[in-house]
Amino acid sequence: MNRRTLLLVAALYLTSAGSPAAQQIPSAVIADPTPDMANPPSMEAPDVPSHGTKMYAVLYLASGSGTHPTALLMHGFPGNEQNMDLAYSIRRAGWNVLMPHYRGSWGSPGEFSFTHAIEDTQAAVQFLRDPENLKKYRIDPNRLVLIGNSVGGFMVAYTSARDREILGVAMIAASNLGPSTTEVFSRAPQEIQERFRANASRLAGATAQALLEEVKQNSASWNYLDYAPALKDRPVLIVEADDRNTSDNRAMAAALKKLGSSQVTETHMATDHTFSDHRIALQAAVVEWLQSIGVPKSK
Repeated sequence: MNRRTLLLVAALYLTSAGSPAAQQIPSAVIADPTPDMANPPSMEAPDVPSHGTKMYAVLYLASGSGTHPTALLMHGFPGNEQNMDLAYSIRRAGWNVLMPHYRGSWGSPGEFSFTHAIEDTQAAVQFLRDPENLKKYRIDPNRLVLIGNSVGGFMVAYTSARDREILGVAMIAASNLGPSTTEVFSRAPQEIQERFRANASRLAGATAQALLEEVKQNSASWNYLDYAPALKDRPVLIVEADDRNTSDNRAMAAALKKLGSSQVTETHMATDHTFSDHRIALQAAVVEWLQSIGVPKSK
């Protein structure tokens, strides 16, 4: 089946399913790009240095000659959902995608903590700016975008708010780490303890008690609503689900709009926290947002 036929079939299927956005699904989500035999897409597995150790990572490299815009895609806590389908769609749209695993998670050396995850996100940005990596992986340093899911959404908001050179940030069902966790703990301590215990069991050096204490100690500074002033002049995508983070997601969008942002894109999907039955819709929303970001390519 050729690309044109695949697009037609996908459009007919979506139309028959009653989707009002059938014609708006980006081709990168539903069809492979035209092959570039001279510069094909590829995948690397670099070690990303972070505070004396390393993070294991996957780097999806887009096809085509020259430099490419690049997205840093951060997973949540503990990272059961890796969003690899999203990474492939972003690559098909012409972007490189770096997906690291925080220290102490999914085989990466070191110990996991939320503070370490913040440091690791910042370290991943520096990796993408390293002069050797810019050349080796054909990265355009002027077009770096951060995308995060769940706790990863908090990580990219925190990092982007402190780094003016980040072009844009996408927060997918983003956890407002400090306030949301402490609120649930005060209302249902057993529930949050069990959730943290189950997640910590997959992370090296982490315990539910230590992680909860870390959040409580940093609750005031880990409120991403406070980062809105630093983000209001850049493109921000907020994708909401029907989960415990919806109110914080909406509050973040409202805070940006109140500050006069004309670059905030907010969309809600009637699905669960991992977008289980809205994976295509999620990919479409992110790819459309990336395609809407206009910035001159580096020379």
